[in-house]
Amino acid sequence: MKILFATDGSAHSKAVVRKFAKRTFTPDTKVRIISAYDGSFYAMNAAPIGVMSEYYMDAAKYLKKAAENANEYVEKILRKKNPSLSISLAAVEGSAKDVILEESEKFGADLIVVGSHGHGAVERFLLGSVSQSVVLHAKCSVEIVRK
Repeated sequence: MKILFATDGSAHSKAVVRKFAKRTFTPDTKVRIISAYDGSFYAMNAAPIGVMSEYYMDAAKYLKKAAENANEYVEKILRKKNPSLSISLAAVEGSAKDVILEESEKFGADLIVVGSHGHGAVERFLLGSVSQSVVLHAKCSVEIVRK
């Protein structure tokens, strides 16, 4: 089985992985852990016009490093509970919705695991729901894990 596990490094995501890691997996299970980061959005909104381009590059590097750290945390928890799992990591620039769907197809995922932040209708309307979008557009099974 191939499982794509999406994380954003939040406290909610950390709770989700601790819950997910308690499962028993078959020896041939492969897990791909991904985090999406959107450096262009941060750079466009974080600094006033006229700031040097180095600032934008630094912001993108920081976001990528945060995504990599989130992935490493998930890997550590999964390996501790399931040392025989085959695990790969990816920090990918782009919107979470798009990155999860694209990576699941590249990986050939049988299952996508995402967390649900439990936003209400207004928050989903304003922010969009990553899990809802993934469920609607994925070509494989999707599991939404609540905290």
